[in-house]
Order: sequence, then structure tokens, then C-alpha cells
Amino acid sequence: MVRNMTEDQILINIIRYLKEAKKKDFQELINELQPYDIGILYENLPEKHQTRFLSNLTLQQLANLLQEVNKDTQVVIIKKVSKERIAKVMDLMDNDDLANLISELSEDEKEEFLAALNDEEAIIVQNIMNYPEETAGRLMTNRYVWIPVYYTVKDVVDKLKTFAELAETINYLYVIDEEKRLVGVLSYRDLILADPHEQVKEIMFSRVISVHVNVDQEEVAQVIERYDFLAVPVVEDNDVLVGIITVDDVIDIVIKEANEDIEKLSASGKDIDFDTRAPIAAYRRLPWLILLLFIGVLSGSIISSFQATLNKVVALAFFMPMISGMTGNTGTQSLAVVVRGLISRDIDKKVVANLIMRELGVGAIIGITCGVLISGIAYFWQGNLQLGFVVGISLFCTLIIGTISGTVIPLLLYKLKIDPAVASGPLITTINDILSLLIYFGVATAFLTAIM
Repeated sequence: MVRNMTEDQILINIIRYLKEAKKKDFQELINELQPYDIGILYENLPEKHQTRFLSNLTLQQLANLLQEVNKDTQVVIIKKVSKERIAKVMDLMDNDDLANLISELSEDEKEEFLAALNDEEAIIVQNIMNYPEETAGRLMTNRYVWIPVYYTVKDVVDKLKTFAELAETINYLYVIDEEKRLVGVLSYRDLILADPHEQVKEIMFSRVISVHVNVDQEEVAQVIERYDFLAVPVVEDNDVLVGIITVDDVIDIVIKEANEDIEKLSASGKDIDFDTRAPIAAYRRLPWLILLLFIGVLSGSIISSFQATLNKVVALAFFMPMISGMTGNTGTQSLAVVVRGLISRDIDKKVVANLIMRELGVGAIIGITCGVLISGIAYFWQGNLQLGFVVGISLFCTLIIGTISGTVIPLLLYKLKIDPAVASGPLITTINDILSLLIYFGVATAFLTAIM
């Protein structure tokens, strides 16, 4: 039924079913939608229909909805639903999503909702909330299947039948010893192919890739990307298994981290989206831009100090925007390459040396190509061979400088344990503007002094 409907048609039908109290038709339509689509549907509903929409959802549908919408919408939803019903819904949610939701509430509301959970669930969620933001412990869920090392394959199958519905994933089964230490992993495929009487320790993989609870979420994403896992186990000290992180959570991390890096690279500030009000967006952008403004004043003082050179060859002014613009562009390109590489590569002295030498070669090739090209343009345009030489040599030098600065600055920040994305595009561009003008007018002044 839904397959041939547009989003607008689905929305119109849902509103009609709500108005006419057709609960059966409402459920038939909702049952064919994915949780994400239900979330979009809820957000597109007129506000006057949203409360009735929530009351018509089953507990599981409401739990799925809460796990799909953003944090602000989550808070709004739980305030529209009775506390008794929300308490039951929270018991159905994944622990990591539940911890993130409760952490957005006030202290009084946190205590109230934690008290409404069953004791075991409340302790688990509270423990997750105690881990720092953006760490593996904060992302993990306890909804996974673990098995003792002494189990037979038949024992494992029997346990799966009991706990499969409670587990977030059964792609991997994690094997623990008597002290709950992670000692092996068993894939669902290996389980199916094994003899029922074989022991788990005979067919498990003993070399288990895991992450510590305090590891940064970006490192978790790197592990899953590197090994193509669908889930990765999370351990405390002494390899005690405490949870798992699934690939769907990692995708959320990657998108979030990419958005943060883009914000930093563009110096646009945090948490600015389509819905951010103009005064707030301006306030979050201004600190960077004011800093760059004062740095940019140096460019004007550089030009002023070379006024005598400009007076002798006025045509030098024609090429100033091109020189500074090209230098900033090549620096920003190198910056993007380095920031992206730092996410996906292990960095050591050899990698850094090879990268700098590679970018130096790139800068030289680009500099020679663009330098020769602009020299010819300057000569044929102005009929001045000396001007073409000055512009070409200057561009060659500045492109090399721009490439190296765009490479070295983020590497230095990374070495100093500072997020390299803060070496934003505008900052690199402004620094390269100053360097390019110094080189440009320095070469011009030296050349004019030599021939006069």
C-alpha cells in the first residue's frame, strides 16, 4: 500500500486516520514504514496532530521513533507522552540511545526517569552516562549475546533462541571466561557450520579486536572501518567485556565528526544549521572572523611598506589578488588532504616525512606550471618581460610555501594533541596571503633594485 504513495499522500492519510479515529488503518500504514520514515512523518505533521499521533503508536514504535529523531525533538516528545508510558518505552530502547536521551534532561528529570526504569536497566544506563562524552563507553550497548568458553555449539543455539530478540545484533557471539574476560569471538556462520557437540573454545577465534571503554569515538570508527566489522566489543581493564558498539552507531559518529570538521575547516563555528537564528549564527562565527580580520590588517601594512615599489611598476597591483588567492587555494587543498589522512592513517615520522616531501613535489610542479603560464600572460598583456619574470617567480615560490604551510600546520597541531581541523581554511588562507605578499613585493623590490 505504502510503496506507491508519496510522502505527501502518506501524511494526508495519517492526518485523516487521526481525525476519524481509524486506529486499524493508522496501524496498517505505520507498520509498513521504517523507523526513520516514522520520524520524518512525525516532524512533518502539524503540531496539533502530533500528540494524537504519539498516542496511537505502540510502545515499540514509540521507542523506535525516539531513537531516530534529534535530541531536541526527543525532549519534546517525552513531555507530550505520559510518564508511565514513557517509562515503559524507555525499557524497550537501546541503552546507548537511552543514556543519550536522559543526559539531555534536567537533573530532576534524570532522577525521575531513572527511577521509573527497572533497577537493572537503571544501573546500566547510569553506568553508561558516567563515561565521558564521545568515548566508546558512552556509545556501547549491553544488548549482545555472550557465551561461556565451556559451552557446546548446542548450548549456544539454545541460548540464542532465548536471547536473540533482546540482542541488538547476533552477527558475532562473544566468548568469556569465568572472570568475564573476553577470550574469543564466534561468528554466526561458524556456529551454523559446526557440529552440535563441538565446544566453543575449539571453533572460536582467540585473537579478538576490541576497544577500551575510554577510547575516543573516532578511534572506534577507525577500527570498524579498518577490519570491516559489523560490531566491535568494548572492554574495561583486564579485558572484561562490558558492551558492544554496532556499525549503525559508527555511521552516526562518522557523519557527526565530518560535520564538525567541516565547521572547523570553514571557521563557521559549532552547531550552525539551517534552523539556527541569524544572531546566534553570527555570534558563533564572529570570534574566528575577528581574529582573521586583525591578521588581515597585516596585509595592508605590507602593501603600504612597499609603496615605492608599486609606484615604479603600477602593473604589480593587477596580479596581487591572483598571487594571494592561488596561494590560499593550494594551502587549503593541502590542509584538506592532511585532515582526511589523519583520520584514516596511523601517523609516524616516516609517514610525515613522505607526506611533506610529496607535497613539496606537488607544490613545485604546480608552481612551475602556473609560474610559466602567468609569466606568459603578464608579458603579452603588459608587454613587460621583467614584470612577467617577477610575477612568475613570485607565484612559483608562493605556491610552494602555500602547499607546505597547508601540510605542516595541521601536522604540528596534531603533534600538540590539538584537533588539526582547527587549522581552518580561512586561517591558512590569511597566513598565506601575508606570506605571498611578502614574497611578491620582496622579489619585485629585489629585481628592481638589481636592474636600476
